[in-house]
Amino acid sequence: MTDRFGATPEKRTSDSVQLLDTTLRDGEQAPGVSLSPDEKADIARALDRARVDYIEAGSACTGPGERETIQRVTALDLDATVTSFARGVQGDIDLALDCDVDGVTLVVPSSDRHVESKVGTTRDGVLQTTDELVAYAKDHGLWVEVIGEDGSRAPAEFLEALARTSHDAGADRFCFADTVGHTSPEHTYDVVSRLAALGPTSTHTHDDLGLAMANVHASLTAGADLVHTTVNGIGERAGNVALEEVAIALAHCYDAETVKLDELYALAQKVAHATGVALPPNKAVVGENAFTHESGIHTDGTLKDESMYEPYPPATVGRERRLVLGKHAGRAGVKAALDEHGVDATDEEVAAVVERVKELGDRGKRVTDADLLAFAEDVQGYERNRQVELLDLTAASGGGTPTASVRLRVDGDERVASGTGSGPVDAAVKAVRSALGPDADAQLDEYHVDAITGGTDAVVTVEVTMSHGDRSVSVASSHADITRASVQAMVDALDRLLAPSRAAAEPAPAGD
Repeated sequence: MTDRFGATPEKRTSDSVQLLDTTLRDGEQAPGVSLSPDEKADIARALDRARVDYIEAGSACTGPGERETIQRVTALDLDATVTSFARGVQGDIDLALDCDVDGVTLVVPSSDRHVESKVGTTRDGVLQTTDELVAYAKDHGLWVEVIGEDGSRAPAEFLEALARTSHDAGADRFCFADTVGHTSPEHTYDVVSRLAALGPTSTHTHDDLGLAMANVHASLTAGADLVHTTVNGIGERAGNVALEEVAIALAHCYDAETVKLDELYALAQKVAHATGVALPPNKAVVGENAFTHESGIHTDGTLKDESMYEPYPPATVGRERRLVLGKHAGRAGVKAALDEHGVDATDEEVAAVVERVKELGDRGKRVTDADLLAFAEDVQGYERNRQVELLDLTAASGGGTPTASVRLRVDGDERVASGTGSGPVDAAVKAVRSALGPDADAQLDEYHVDAITGGTDAVVTVEVTMSHGDRSVSVASSHADITRASVQAMVDALDRLLAPSRAAAEPAPAGD
């Protein structure tokens, strides 16, 4: 009898899969990524909140700065087991011990090209060194995982010998490593099956062939019970298998709970911000489009049954569903959006708004809440008095502290204020908030630079989403100056949020 992983019940229970996250080590090896001690500590806390079992905090052998960072993580007293990457030399284990880690991921060569060309030793030499280092680490009270580097290109017989040596010396587990994202699920299954027969087995996969997730599932089917991941799949070259994708797939398809799923989106956002590697809109689980619907058919179906076009509720992973408008919008989606903004429209008015939404979408433009409301006001003959209007903006950032001053018209009165910030946009936004005072307590939820045209006359489009109480609005603004575009978008959003409800508004007088 086998379970849904294809493994015997003795080898696996529904909650026996664990995750080791290596965002702070392998993830940081992505080109251009460098995390500060504060950022690493912050990410480690977020991983711990998500109840990740193991956190590889870095490589103690890298240098004093890295060791200081690892010590910052170990000092947090997390529930997770905190480890350091260590090469196959005793000095690396000693440096890890100095950082007060709970364990080490001990990496030794396994393919001939690594054994002979990289390290300059023999297979027997690797076995002897592994035996000695594992015993040394265990004698010093460390949790030990041995990783056979480049294992997917190593002879299966040598990997078995290396795993057997590791377990006999006291290692807690042995890891199959597809270091260069080279192998197929079939090969992975064959090799991991042989390794899992010898003792606890992990899997470490890269996505160079787009097979990282497939190789994870092949490993689990073969008997592995721990998966190495990184948040958002960040890592060398094409990256590692993504923590959030492994976690939700195991939970949704196999009832195997590995982490606290509703922490996944916040964790992904935190890592994206710290690393500067933006999430692709179509990224599974955490991408902007994962729970966003535009198509009229999909929107209509979703409004009737939330599970119609989604595999699981967005709240499962800490998300919210979004219905957006564009060229594919239909009446149901437009009416729902108008209802959300308190706009009561007849069927004929909704149809007219749909036409305008489609026209704007056909021009390649994203339809914001401000666009939708403007269309509705025009169709229904409403004339709305602006609550907040930008009259003048001056910003400077050369040499000293960035400063900005704004002049606004607020309910007919002019207000002037200035501000300083980390950049001209930050300074200008602070100036706007200062001018508005308590009225500016709206929250800036999203800020996107969506499009830049080429040439010396480049135009940038900035889109913001702001919320105040239970109301939210998205607005876009374009200008050759990013500061001007940003402030105009924010002011337009505040204007919409601070306006009285449409229910209290009066229609404009009909013409003669």
